[in-house]
Amino acid sequence: MKRLAVGPMTTPEYNEWWVRRINDNTLKTSQESNQSIEEHLWVVPSELEIIRQDFERRNLELEKKIEQMEDDNMNLRLDIDVQKLEIENLRKGKNKSKEDLDSLKTDYKKLRLSG
Repeated sequence: MKRLAVGPMTTPEYNEWWVRRINDNTLKTSQESNQSIEEHLWVVPSELEIIRQDFERRNLELEKKIEQMEDDNMNLRLDIDVQKLEIENLRKGKNKSKEDLDSLKTDYKKLRLSG
């Protein structure tokens, strides 16, 4: 003998279990959970992303060091140019002093010979 069932044939325990199962799958409100939706959806960075961030940080540090070294290099070149000018002025002064000394010696010799 076959029976025809009208409507769902479930027990009250099954209905209770089904309602709990559905409620367990829903997102809890902020009162029930300490995490915000953003925190809940936040993704932990991959190892590759961490390496990329580290590379970018080191690259930025190196760019700053390069810029500082270029500035230092320019300042050193300016210092060299200033020192070259000072040396040139000293040589000119030395040559002028030597010429003046030679002129005085010549004048002295002339005075001695004439006197």
